[in-house]
Amino acid sequence: MSRLTSLHVHPLKSGRRLSPQSAAVEPWGLAGDRRWMLADPSGRFVSQREHPRLALVRAEPRPDGGLLLAAPGARPLEVAAPSAERGDPTAGVEVWGTPFRAAVAAAEAHAWFSALFGADLRLVHLDDPLARPADPEYAPGVTVSMADGFPLLLAATASLDALNAAIAADHAGGPDPEAGAPVPMERFRPNLVVGGTEPWAEDGWRRIRVGEVVFRVVKPCGRCVITTTDQETGTVRGPEPLRALGRHRRIGRRLLFGQNLVPERPAGQAGPVLGTVRVGDPVAVLEEGPRPVAGR
Repeated sequence: MSRLTSLHVHPLKSGRRLSPQSAAVEPWGLAGDRRWMLADPSGRFVSQREHPRLALVRAEPRPDGGLLLAAPGARPLEVAAPSAERGDPTAGVEVWGTPFRAAVAAAEAHAWFSALFGADLRLVHLDDPLARPADPEYAPGVTVSMADGFPLLLAATASLDALNAAIAADHAGGPDPEAGAPVPMERFRPNLVVGGTEPWAEDGWRRIRVGEVVFRVVKPCGRCVITTTDQETGTVRGPEPLRALGRHRRIGRRLLFGQNLVPERPAGQAGPVLGTVRVGDPVAVLEEGPRPVAGR
């Protein structure tokens, strides 16, 4: 039987992951996932694409909704959660062309991040989870956190094993023995990791149940340069896994790994929490559909 093997929450977009044993599921994602992000002076989001060492920034949620920030070479900083409802300032920001407003954290947080990365950065908080719509083509009426596109991302360990086998085969006999080293799951920054499937089985899923929560599988996830960053050191390692995805998992211009999910609200259920997922939960496929054809 397929099961949930790990859970990952990223309080700060592009920051270090937390891996709890359980997490509440809200319509816009796992509770606390990617509700904070960095923005440049124009309001555009900032991620590991620009600053790979963001992988080393640990943002630990506090009971009052704020964060405790820690990073190598910087003193820890506690940041209160700003709120437009309480009169804190807001700013216009955007993620992948979608504009919305977010509450602006205290000046101490901006100074902390700007000193750490040598750039003018400000920390913002999505205090209103209804502020940002997901892609209406795939998820009409759905709102999303500050994640790239959709509320949750799922990946399968069997598919990673298959990708790593392809990487090893592509580099077999080459001059650099390290070039074919396996890529860890952390490079893909998923929320839900599933074990016990066949490789790429998730390509055919359309609705699944994880424990007590049902999800729609809306589209495969196109991957970017962040997958080449070592999440333990914050350094860019090389062309993999993008090279192998380009050879074996390409559709048009997209290099695919993982599936984007939207949680479903149970009939008659009210409130922001749709259910809880736990490591070890069974994963059941409720509906299947045609699989994309990947390759050259």
